[in-house]
Amino acid sequence: MTNVQTKNELNKEFKDVKYILTSSMRTKLLIAVYNNPRNLDELRNELKKPSATILHGLKELEAINLIRKTQKYYELTSNGYLLTTNMIKLIDNWYSLSKSEVFWNNHDLSDIPEEIIRNVYMLKDAEYINSTTSDLSIAFNRYINLISKATELTILLPIYSENHFKHMIDLLGKNKLKKLELIVSEEIYNSIEKNEFFNEELLNNEKVSTTVTDKNFKIFLTYSEEFISLTLFFKDGHYDDSQILIAKDDDAKKWALSIIKIFVR
Repeated sequence: MTNVQTKNELNKEFKDVKYILTSSMRTKLLIAVYNNPRNLDELRNELKKPSATILHGLKELEAINLIRKTQKYYELTSNGYLLTTNMIKLIDNWYSLSKSEVFWNNHDLSDIPEEIIRNVYMLKDAEYINSTTSDLSIAFNRYINLISKATELTILLPIYSENHFKHMIDLLGKNKLKKLELIVSEEIYNSIEKNEFFNEELLNNEKVSTTVTDKNFKIFLTYSEEFISLTLFFKDGHYDDSQILIAKDDDAKKWALSIIKIFVR
């Protein structure tokens, strides 16, 4: 396919998406029949709209081959299913970004792969926590509280932080933390190794495994079976421990694992 053909296809797809999203009724109808076919009575009860309004929207969607009528029931066509799936993903992405707008706007996202960014909707249930000028440690304390309850942790660690290391060592020593996997750059690894105490208690701890990457990165991501957390860097290159996203749902855990797999493959 030539660039001109690709551009024409994209323009056509954009027009179709715009046509749907500019009408709340068309959007709601597609979502209403996404999982199961619905008859007119069911649609009227669910959408709380008169039959004439619903029928008008259905005819518009039938005309562009997104919905079809089978006996008394309306269902998505194959094209309708694919478009609605992506439309729901777009809405969830927008919601996720809007919900934590300050977090995403303030930070450098360049080290998060594009394919992972596209799936930011998977963090739609994440909690955004921001420290205040009167208490700069709110986000950090929430993080420490979370890891103190975990038995296994995988940490994508982009910084050399004695404060973090001491908490990890404390948890390992108290037998609360049974397994710790650290993913660090060569620069961070060498810095830890040079510190006799951290080298012994972390790098040479039988509960700790270390993966060393060949480049620096700007994502501080922690994964456990109970939660995931994400902190990032400001756009000027400084690490920000005052803002954190925390999530405990399965989608967020899958999102985190997809990043981790990129760094350990």
